[in-house]
Parts: sequence; structure tokens; C-alpha cells
Amino acid sequence: MSRIEEWTDKLAELAVFGANVQPGQLVAVTSFIGKEALTRKVAEAAYRRGAKYVDVVYFDQWIKRERIALADDESLDYIPPWMSQRLLYLSDEHAARISLSGPHAPRALDGLDPARAGRDLLPSLPEVGEVVNRMTTSWCIVPAPTHSWAEIVYPELGREDAYETLWEAVAHICRLEADDPVEAWMERWATMKASADRLTERRFDALRLHGPGTDLTIGLLPSANWAAGDLVTVDGRRHSPNIPTEEVFTTPDPERVDGHVTATIPLELAGSVISGIRVEFEGGRAVKIDADQGADALRAVASRDDGARRLGEIALVDDQGRIGPLETVFLDTLIDENAATHIALGNGYDHPVEDPADKVRINQSLVHVDFMIGSAELAVDGITRADEVVSVLRHGAWQL
Repeated sequence: MSRIEEWTDKLAELAVFGANVQPGQLVAVTSFIGKEALTRKVAEAAYRRGAKYVDVVYFDQWIKRERIALADDESLDYIPPWMSQRLLYLSDEHAARISLSGPHAPRALDGLDPARAGRDLLPSLPEVGEVVNRMTTSWCIVPAPTHSWAEIVYPELGREDAYETLWEAVAHICRLEADDPVEAWMERWATMKASADRLTERRFDALRLHGPGTDLTIGLLPSANWAAGDLVTVDGRRHSPNIPTEEVFTTPDPERVDGHVTATIPLELAGSVISGIRVEFEGGRAVKIDADQGADALRAVASRDDGARRLGEIALVDDQGRIGPLETVFLDTLIDENAATHIALGNGYDHPVEDPADKVRINQSLVHVDFMIGSAELAVDGITRADEVVSVLRHGAWQL
């Protein structure tokens, strides 16, 4: 067995563990052309755990290209209702959901109008936020390398060398080289949860993030807790939504965000690459969105609804993870967001917030777009309700 075959087996097992697939459970897999080997191993691992049925949906960015290039402008917001109905059915059935991330055709949308591309976010569905907040499904996203993805991450290498190098990176950041990757992740999550608990105990009124190109103050909801690692469904099933994950996150007050931010890592958004993002906030709303590349795509997403220009998440990432030290841009949000502190425009998560009065204030939107603003130079301070300033992160190290 080759190293890649061994890593594929381990990653499939880790994905099924992350989604906590149960005997008799429906399992939905979202994949892309070029990721068939890992997809099949995920199905095998799920059936070995007793899955009732594994339903796989494949997407193809080259088909999306034809739509964005040729479809009537008024039709670009159309989402086939059976796609949403499938997701809602999975929610009703308390299914497990597994998604394979990473661009399979990163150049498929080259040369197209970014504003048109930003209107088609499939395979992401507008009901995802609703289902996540219901906590009815156990779910997990893992990266699945492809040759085309590897070529844009390591353009200086040949096709096969780039592919193996990408697999080596994924194996490292997913802890596949450990004798027991599950145990390795359990240890990392325990450390992250301890950091989350310390943040929750302080009950800061706001955070200030400041560094080169960024000075942003984010208000926090009084009953918002900080979360990390794994989550628990309404049925009491623990699951890990993201592998890898290195973030400690919470749901902010969408009405209290002021200042400006500059992205430190390019964002891959449904096939479009957006780099050099700069956003200005006033009274919680993004009043100006610019970028060196792909600004129109991000503006199109931020215009989807009233909540798309407000924050739904703030996530802090320390320097103890495995992604940041690689100093590699993977152009996959799952990986890149866990390399650096980030914020998300759009829908907020319900589960970190306890008080019903605070829950009704959570931002609501059909989109959720993370982009990375962290670096070694970014400082994070907590602001108490007495206006005391407390150092939280410096040079990636926790100060609490």
C-alpha cells in the first residue's frame, strides 16, 4: 500500500469518526469530481460503522463555469428546490453529513465576471445555517487533495510531486501520521477547550483586534460562550464539524462592530479567488468592501440579504496549531481559516449563546463567509464592561 493510499484510508476513518456515524443512520456525502478515491473510502468506512445508506452528491466546477458564462443573469440566484429539500430531509432524519473540501478545478472560473460568479455559491445551500443551528445533524468536513489543487498550492513543483506534497501537508495537519489520529485530535481539542473556557469565564464586553491594516472592535453578546473542537447534537452525539480545526470561536453582537480589517490570506469562495480584502465597518455593518482581486464576487455575496454585511462569527487561532507554521496558502477555507484568526460575514451560530434574549439578536443570513485577518503582528485585547483592557493574544500566544 502506498503512502497516499494509507493516508486516504486514515482520512476516511477520521471523517466518519468526526461525523460520528451511527448504526442505522443516513449518511450524506458532498464531494467533487477528482475526489472519488476518498469518497469511496468514506462510504466504506460509514457502512462498516453500520450506516443505513450513504448518499453521495458530486459537483463539477467546469459545469458551474458554463452556467456563470452562459446562463441568463436573472437565473443565477436560482437553487433547485430538491437540493434544499434533501438537506432539510437529512435534518429531519438526524443524519450524518460529510463534506470533502479543497478546490478540484481551481481555474474553472478564470476569465469570468466575478460579480456573476459570486451569485452562485453551490454546493453551499442557504439552509445550511438553519440546519447547523438546529443541531440535528452530526457533520464533518475534511480536505481531499487533487492534482489540480496541488498545482496551485505548489506551482514550482511538477504535477505528481505537487500532489504528493499536498498529501504530505494534509496528513500532517490532520495528524494522520499519529498511531491513533483520533486520540491525537482529542488531546488537541482538550487544549483548545481550556482556552475557550478561560475566554468564557472573562465575559468580555468586546474584543479589539489591531495590527497592520486592521483596527476592529467587535461587541460580544453577554451570554455568548466560546467553543472549540467538537460539538453536541440535540441527540447528545458529539461530532467534530471541521478536521483540521484550530479555532476558538463565538457569536458576536452584529450591531456592535466598528473599524477596519485587512485580510492576510486570500479567500477561495465557490471557485473565485479573492485577495487583498479590505472591509470597513460602522455600527455593525460592512459599509465598504474592497479587494485587490475579486472584490465584485465578495460584494455580490455581501449583497445577498440584510445580514450578509454583518458579522456572524469571530474566531481566534493561536500559534500552537500545525497549519500556520507551514506558511502556505492552501486556497481552501477549511484549512486556511485554521491558520489565522478570522471573522465571518453572514449567519451566526446559535449554540454558543445561552440567553434567549441574546439569541434573537444573532445575525441571520443565507450566507456565511469566513476570511482571515490574523498574523503574528495581530494583537487581540478583551474589553471588560468596566472598560478595562486585558491582553488576550500576542504574537499568537494566549495571554490569559
